[in-house]
Amino acid sequence: QVQLVESGGGLVQAGGSLRLSCAASGRTFSSYAMYWFRQAPGKEREFVAAISARGVSTSYADSVKGRFSISRDNANNTVNLEMKSLKPEDTAVYYCNTGRSAVILKTGGSFWGKGTQVTVSS
Repeated sequence: QVQLVESGGGLVQAGGSLRLSCAASGRTFSSYAMYWFRQAPGKEREFVAAISARGVSTSYADSVKGRFSISRDNANNTVNLEMKSLKPEDTAVYYCNTGRSAVILKTGGSFWGKGTQVTVSS
């Protein structure tokens, strides 16, 4: 059974930085693409970033390009999201996600973590 556990969320001032991590277990981590999504209060869940199984390809939402960076450590079964120049509109619950594809898919996958709260104060 695939398990995803996020960590690293918190409260930060606008302009600050945070690093989210997701620890995965239950299958061969290095075989599958990994994703980050987020959901702000009253809004639908949205795609943030993705990385292919081997880490060769990445994809970002336009709203975070140049500020967020996704990476993965296949030896330790973790995927990270470095977030810089944070804005109040980045406030959301951030979810780790994966599916059954090695390449990045627009829709992500069917396995979800429980999320970690990121709050950016103005």
